[in-house]
Amino acid sequence: MFTPKYTITNRLLGNIKRIAEIVTDLNSRIFSRVVLFEMERRATEMSVYSSTSIEGNPLPLTDVKRILKNKPEYVRDSEKEVLNYNKALVELGDLIEAKKISLDIGWLEKIQKIVTDGLVAKHRCGRIRQEPVFVNDPRTTKTIYWPPDHQDVTPMLKELFDFLDKNNSVVDPLILAGIFHKQFVIIHPFIDGNGRTARLATKVLLAKMGLDTFKLFSFENYYNNNVAKYFKEVGLMGNYYDIKDQIDFTSWLEYFTDGIIDELLRVKNELEKEIASPDNTLKDHHQKLIDLIKEKGFVTDREYAEITDRAKPTRNLDFRKLIDLGLIIKVGKGKATYYKLK
Repeated sequence: MFTPKYTITNRLLGNIKRIAEIVTDLNSRIFSRVVLFEMERRATEMSVYSSTSIEGNPLPLTDVKRILKNKPEYVRDSEKEVLNYNKALVELGDLIEAKKISLDIGWLEKIQKIVTDGLVAKHRCGRIRQEPVFVNDPRTTKTIYWPPDHQDVTPMLKELFDFLDKNNSVVDPLILAGIFHKQFVIIHPFIDGNGRTARLATKVLLAKMGLDTFKLFSFENYYNNNVAKYFKEVGLMGNYYDIKDQIDFTSWLEYFTDGIIDELLRVKNELEKEIASPDNTLKDHHQKLIDLIKEKGFVTDREYAEITDRAKPTRNLDFRKLIDLGLIIKVGKGKATYYKLK
């Protein structure tokens, strides 16, 4: 039975409380559709770039943005890796939103198949490994970790999922997601694509437990800012069977939650900058219009005209701006038109 060893340190407990505070603050605000769409686009680009860069992909962020925008038909392996990760992000995000995904061994195989499609042999794509695998230090090319034997991989994954199920309402979701991430890397269930699959699967797990990082956040960005630190915290050195009883998740959980805080604060700061930009700033007449809708439940152009001296064309622009910002919606046509909060 999988029983991970970890300690609820003051730092870890503080991180969990801090994350809850930031998320509550963000959820209490109303952001325009325009701003959210732009932030989602940036988060996707950053996630794709960061997660593939961690694994050694040489493409800079500018090239990643270009590839995602143009989606070329004929690509090199480095470009294919970028497109695959983006495809996984989009498909998994849609399934999470539709609540049509459950995380199990079958889904791990599907995720790995998407990220490695066209990059590894077909018999190694979307299948739990049936052979030994070794982890080398990219700097020295020397082997530093020998994962569990292939015949132990499936039983260990089942134990991991059993642990998640049994502790779903007992242990904090952030701790569960962090333990899953590291234990997945320890098991190393695939010949290739383990890191990318681990990060995508962790995003799925966080989303299912209430923190959807598919839309605005990219915790992969935090790891990519110091790859050596990430590898040190998430990985192991030596033979798994020699060190398995000494594995402690505490340091990793502190680092894992540090990363989520760092990314949440980055996103919060960017959102505040976007809101403060001229295109997204509400003026007094916009606020008066919103207040009127809140008071009455809806408003017509005639009612808006009674509280402002703005001409009809400019009133139309006011309604259009609030619609574009995702704050109100238009209902009806012609003289029967009215506006209400979205």
